Amino acid sequence: MKKTNQWLLTISLCFNIALGAFLLMGFIGPNVLTSFNPDINYPKIAKSAFVHQIGSVIGDVKIGERVYVAPTASVRGDEGQPIFIGNDSNVQDSVVIHGLETFEDGAEIEKNQVEHNGHKYSVYIGNRVSLTHQSQVHGPALVEDDSFVGMQALVFKATVGKGVVIEPGAKVIGVKVPPGRYVPAGKILNKQSEADALIEITSTYPLKDLNKAVVHVNTSLADGYNGKKPSAHHKGGGGHKKEEGHH
Repeated sequence: MKKTNQWLLTISLCFNIALGAFLLMGFIGPNVLTSFNPDINYPKIAKSAFVHQIGSVIGDVKIGERVYVAPTASVRGDEGQPIFIGNDSNVQDSVVIHGLETFEDGAEIEKNQVEHNGHKYSVYIGNRVSLTHQSQVHGPALVEDDSFVGMQALVFKATVGKGVVIEPGAKVIGVKVPPGRYVPAGKILNKQSEADALIEITSTYPLKDLNKAVVHVNTSLADGYNGKKPSAHHKGGGGHKKEEGHH
């Protein structure tokens, strides 16, 4: 009886370990065919980017150079599409990037798209943008270069200008945030008049250099997880394998 119980315990333990590994496993692959998704698209990920093995990147997504996608982050180009993430940006732990459907019944849904340099997107994330832990960018949405989206913040149906800081917990909905402004922590910003009145970032603003530091850390992580030693980080290149992960 004792041996039988030990055998059953061993089987149960192995099963639970396997199940846990399966549930934690990320996914990099194509979308599925639906009425709002008439084409199969695979993610396009730069070799110098890094996607963690328990992060997910699905469908019509383009990820630029030295982008770091952390554990449990989800970038889903399987409804709103395409999704674009520029060079040197970071998508941290449990971040969600997704969009409302951009196609249905054989026609584009223009109200669910944003435009950048003459091209249409569900979500456009510029260069050197930080999307920090548990934040969400839900399309239609555009976040310009050098902006910072704080922990648990939301950007939805909105445009965020260059060099903006969205402090933790703020919600930016249905407005255009001018360049070089900051959104205070916890604020619900859903009126354009309030967006236009946001305070400009100056030399006295405590978080003015935060994004530069965060970008440095996360591009270094992408380099490191791709096998580059610190002394070689200033050089180009990659080594990213799509089936492997990143932070």
